[in-house]
Amino acid sequence: MAEQIKVTLVKSMIGRPEKHRKILRCMGLTKIGKNVVLDNTSSNRGMINKIKHLIQAEENTNEA
Repeated sequence: MAEQIKVTLVKSMIGRPEKHRKILRCMGLTKIGKNVVLDNTSSNRGMINKIKHLIQAEENTNEA
């Protein structure tokens, strides 16, 4: 099983550059408080790094 990252939108995208808005929409974050679980890949890490001031990211540990 691949490692995953849980991402939560904590600040509004109002007034942010269009590039940041596109990244948020691509990740599936449309409303404050919404959570998504993404695979821990270099492309997702890059997107998280660009908008780290708008989100809260944490490692998702799924124990079976």
